Amino acid sequence: MFTSHLVNLSTSVPYEEAILHPFLRDAANLALPHDRLAFWLAQDRIYAAQAYPRFIALLITKIPLDSTDPSVQGLSRRTLQVLVGCLDNIVREVNFFEDTARKYDLDIGGVRQGEGQVWLERKATRDYTAEMARIASLGTLEEGLVFLWAMEKLYLDAWSNVSSALRTKPESELGVTGEALRDLSYSWSNANPDFSNFVQGIGTLVDEYWAPLFQEVSDDRASRHVEAILRAERIWARVVELEAEFWPQLKEEEKMRIS
Repeated sequence: MFTSHLVNLSTSVPYEEAILHPFLRDAANLALPHDRLAFWLAQDRIYAAQAYPRFIALLITKIPLDSTDPSVQGLSRRTLQVLVGCLDNIVREVNFFEDTARKYDLDIGGVRQGEGQVWLERKATRDYTAEMARIASLGTLEEGLVFLWAMEKLYLDAWSNVSSALRTKPESELGVTGEALRDLSYSWSNANPDFSNFVQGIGTLVDEYWAPLFQEVSDDRASRHVEAILRAERIWARVVELEAEFWPQLKEEEKMRIS
């Protein structure tokens, strides 16, 4: 499968740096400061509330829903169903962010400057959302789907590690930050079948688009699809890099608070 090929690629930023970042290790070890979790959650909400819906909407406009080819029609309709599911999911996600913040007193403030914003937006957040906009605007539907799956796959693997570690901790050791991390990590981990199936569904769609091209290239290195495969591999590598950069650094929250 093409998705397996991507996961096994050697990238300039190793996959492990994105899913085993010090932020995540601190989360798994109950060593993450409460404010650093709030700072990260505020950044992730910018991504979820602003960039992700625009990204998905642009991909939807690229689906050839007017095709008269029955095989294209079927794939197009499945693609639309998956992307509409992404929009439904992100609405729940943003609500979940805000409910969790209220429940555990995580000060994430407003999303926009001038509307109760507590944290400055990180450069890594801007870089990530800018790349999402670039791929969705200038890339093909197939490339956008690779980007989408890569984001969700990395998120799943990163938080599955945290969730697995936290399930071994006694309830008495968690504290408020640990309880928040337990809820957040479960939602985005393999322990949550809804999210795991969601990511798998996107991966299946990516394979449906890309596996025939990848097989042709594997059989014939002179195939006209070589450049397309290379672009998809570069997209995967770029998302790994962006994910690794998205996790806050040690004590970064101390200089990024607005109020």
